[in-house]
Amino acid sequence: MFRKLLVTTAVSVVAALAALPALPAMAQDGPLRIEITDGVVEPMPIAIAPFQDEGGAGQYLEQVQRLIAADLTGTGLFREIPQSAYISRPASFDAPIAYEDWKAINAQALVTGAVSVKGGKVVVKFRLFDVFSGQPLGDGMQFDAGTGNWRRAAHKAADQVYARLTGEKPYFDSRVVFVSESGPKNARLKRIGIMDYDGANPKWMTDTSALVLAPRFSPDGNRILYTSYASGFPQVVLMDVNSLATRALGEQQGTMSFSPRFSPDGRWIVYSLEQNGNTDIYQMDAATGAKRALTNAPSIETSPSYSPDGKQIVFESDRSGKPQLYVMSAGGGEPKRISFGDGSYGTPVWSPRGDYIAFTRKVGGKFHIGVMRTDGSGEKMLTESFLDEGPTWSPNGRVVMFTRSSAGDSGQSTLNSVDITGRNMRPVQFNGAASDPDWGPLLP
Repeated sequence: MFRKLLVTTAVSVVAALAALPALPAMAQDGPLRIEITDGVVEPMPIAIAPFQDEGGAGQYLEQVQRLIAADLTGTGLFREIPQSAYISRPASFDAPIAYEDWKAINAQALVTGAVSVKGGKVVVKFRLFDVFSGQPLGDGMQFDAGTGNWRRAAHKAADQVYARLTGEKPYFDSRVVFVSESGPKNARLKRIGIMDYDGANPKWMTDTSALVLAPRFSPDGNRILYTSYASGFPQVVLMDVNSLATRALGEQQGTMSFSPRFSPDGRWIVYSLEQNGNTDIYQMDAATGAKRALTNAPSIETSPSYSPDGKQIVFESDRSGKPQLYVMSAGGGEPKRISFGDGSYGTPVWSPRGDYIAFTRKVGGKFHIGVMRTDGSGEKMLTESFLDEGPTWSPNGRVVMFTRSSAGDSGQSTLNSVDITGRNMRPVQFNGAASDPDWGPLLP
């Protein structure tokens, strides 16, 4: 039986993942587990004991520990107890835990760790303990990465702690592709970048010579689709993330293509194609380029997004007189309208869990990021501002990232995230203006 706490809720890859020997368990009354609901707002108090230096850790010791703490507390689910309150500290990574000392400061969970640098790699070890049952929560684990990628090892450790305490899939070791913006508001220069989920380590995939919009990861994170105006007209382009090689898709004189996304298996690309003054949704074979229309209506059909099983597509259409959301079979056919509120709806994105659709809604002069169930029920607004738009889901379907733009000639676009309860909205710590994020998969 779980003991529950209710709350509302780079690139040489990590080279090793290993389980460390478990420490002896003590008396227990069930493992600690945090349950994410809409009900109570009380983050779980956790302690993160000072990490041990097991050789050459130097500058990495503090950085690793702080990054793990930032990942966990950034979810809004956990509150770190300050180290000034600690009664005792483990003498070594394998030292017995003085559970009574951690109970006395009301720590529900305790994280211990160690860092070393060996052979050009940063090695991060951690253990997690349920303080009140007096037992380890799973085996200790060890991750290593090149010194230039030490953040990935820290994210991996934080991911494991998050997963054990929530029962949810993690999302810290992941990347976001986005559009970086510079220059005056009426003449923005835009380029595509990829960064860590928390805004660190930005890398540029294009220059600012042509307007670029709406980058979207492939399911494996190795390719990017985006819309380029390099030819003077919007056109879908496919980029290889490692080589940066590009290939224009669906080139057809006199047409415009935009709003592309991959199918969950990466085989298909769904996008909007404007020709002869009409815009419909098309599907393209990513390997052969063969395409076919999925809609055929005089209205504007755009922003398609597959369900995670690949069987359905949600999209935006003004066929009812104003933009609303519709769901149809992935093979086309008669769509079903799922949004019926005042104002207009757009940029729908299906959750990777399959349970919700996130969208942008404009009503009463304000923009909102919202979520609804896939049949349109349970609509809930998560944000409100002058201009919020373009939601994207974390790999575990628990957090939505979006663009927020401020008003006025000096207004800028920034990236923000919010969990699906509408709580814990936070800015992404990227140094500069940015828009149109797309959250990639958890890295291997």
